[in-house]
Amino acid sequence: MHGNLRRVFWILIGTITALLGVAIPATHFGASAAASNGIPAAGQPGWRLAQPITYENLTIFPVIAAQDADTSEFATLDEALASGDAIITEQGDYLRRSRNSRPPQDFSSGAQVNQLVLINRGKKPLVLLAGEVVSGGKQDRIISKDRIVPAGAAPLPLDVFCVEHGRWTGASEQFSAGNLMVHPSVREKAAVEQDQSQVWAAVRGETTPVGQAGGSAGAGVGTSQSVTVEGRAAAPAPISPTVLGGVITGEAPTQSYQKIYKSSPIGISVENFAQEMQSRFDRATGGLKGEHVVGVVVAFGGEIAWSDIFASSRMFDIYWPKLLRSYAVEAMTRPGVREKVSLDDAQEFLRPATGHVEEESEPGVYNWRSQSEGRIADIELEALAPKPMTLHWLRVLRAD
Repeated sequence: MHGNLRRVFWILIGTITALLGVAIPATHFGASAAASNGIPAAGQPGWRLAQPITYENLTIFPVIAAQDADTSEFATLDEALASGDAIITEQGDYLRRSRNSRPPQDFSSGAQVNQLVLINRGKKPLVLLAGEVVSGGKQDRIISKDRIVPAGAAPLPLDVFCVEHGRWTGASEQFSAGNLMVHPSVREKAAVEQDQSQVWAAVRGETTPVGQAGGSAGAGVGTSQSVTVEGRAAAPAPISPTVLGGVITGEAPTQSYQKIYKSSPIGISVENFAQEMQSRFDRATGGLKGEHVVGVVVAFGGEIAWSDIFASSRMFDIYWPKLLRSYAVEAMTRPGVREKVSLDDAQEFLRPATGHVEEESEPGVYNWRSQSEGRIADIELEALAPKPMTLHWLRVLRAD
């Protein structure tokens, strides 16, 4: 089985959790990870889930590691775009600039909705995660799949998804760091379903939210309409998914996914929500000694629905601000169900799954692995150089 972080999760589940003092039977352990990755062997203390942190209908379980992998050899997309080490452009613009240099790969002569061109000019492999927003060009796009782009690679045809159904104008053909991650209901359709029409439907609020089985999402901002979730009364969602979709897909040329965070009252509401959760998160994790936060398991209402786990605290810290805001957007488009979820629930969510497996690989660069079983879907990104290391592991409870 490829990937060490999956094995780490098996180790996590089998490890004695310090906060509960409860051991999981050794039958749930996976294979031991290679010592060179700084990951503890099966049965050794080192990985645990911390107690839940809750605000409104959002609950977050920090994933705590006693050992921290070295991921300094990798650059993230936002870092590389901000520094100029990476360039993303519409295809037509790249062709015009490349006319007098070496011939590009077989790119189209014009801009394409679902494909851009990426050049990694930096000295580090570049990590891309599905759902990351790049801003500019004819319209904002999101990365379609987790992958790694090696340093010095040839210009890459980069698969992306559109999140603005109506706009196809822009002053610049190049893209800048969006510093945003789309909220889970949209991200699932990109990362797991890999389908543009489903991405658009999720943006417009026309799909059941990730991890939610049926029910009503409520009437949205400024309403008091009562709603039910699986037969139970609940407060309406603070932000209607359709209102949110209208902000993103409006006809004005300046509309983009970033409008979520700039429009009123949505932007203010999301920022206040995220800041309150951040304060609680900091208080809960600020006293760690010799341990590191490397990821989170996330519940909306009374259901564990999502996890983002990284190889190192450095990588988690880089992604955390935009991940937290994406979770806040998701929580605010759901009814106000404040059921508590337990540490046992989160541990159960992380139990090893079996099911249909898809794999892709770029030799010597990375392995990508997707596994699905019922409503559970996993995505694992493993770097192969400079040493084998699973950089990111995603688990999703898919919508019905």
